Amino acid sequence: MQQIWQNIKDAFTGWQALRTSVAILLTAILLYLLFAFIKKNNASRLIKYIALLALCAVVLSSDTLGLPLIGKVLGYTVLIIALVMALLFPQELRRGLWKISSHRDMKATYSTRYDCSDEELHEAVDCIVRAAQNMAKKNVGALIVIAPKDVPAHILESGTALDSRLSCQLLECLFNTKAPLHDGAVFIKGNRIMAAGCFLPLTESNALDKELGTRHRAGIGITENLDVVTVIVSEETGVISVARGGEITRYYDAAMLTDTLSQVYGLKASEDSLAPHRNK
Repeated sequence: MQQIWQNIKDAFTGWQALRTSVAILLTAILLYLLFAFIKKNNASRLIKYIALLALCAVVLSSDTLGLPLIGKVLGYTVLIIALVMALLFPQELRRGLWKISSHRDMKATYSTRYDCSDEELHEAVDCIVRAAQNMAKKNVGALIVIAPKDVPAHILESGTALDSRLSCQLLECLFNTKAPLHDGAVFIKGNRIMAAGCFLPLTESNALDKELGTRHRAGIGITENLDVVTVIVSEETGVISVARGGEITRYYDAAMLTDTLSQVYGLKASEDSLAPHRNK
């Protein structure tokens, strides 16, 4: 015990104290990120096992115990944990890599400014709201992505480029069940439809209602990775939903949808746009 106590005092003496403090801080940050990732992906039971493994690694790799073989074995623990995490959570890992690559694949497809007036933006909001309501009444499924900022080019290229002026009639035609592009998502920037029939990444969240299908999962998934807002019309129920920041808010009426889209477009709408039913 005296030797262990002496080693602890030596570790916090002079410049060694700074190195030790930095090492402890970095280790704590890495463990926090690891545990947060595990908890977020519904694997919190693994935390106690990883904590026990980390404690054993610290104790057994200590020079005081003189166990060099165990120390070398535990030196590969980080690599083993990384491989195990990749095997247990392949979808989450793929989503993270996709998100990183998306930020590197930004092209000047969209700018952060709208090339139209506020009046034209108000007309665009009205077109989207009317189209969503008309499709909801007819139980026509729709997935509309409102992109205030940049969008990776490879997402738009998964569909068909249009670059057409937004109108209620065109939006409804694109989601007509007999139209070739009705299964994908429509991307809107300002008052223009940039692309249709685009494929989106699906959310892997297990907290969603069972009644939410692929269209809703795609609408949520794209908002987990990009700063966009999606308007989703259910083909089965006609319910209008809005997803942003990885969360979905359901049962929108015309006023609520107008208010939300006006906020997205920066048209100084009110803050009363949250519906009574929300899922993450």
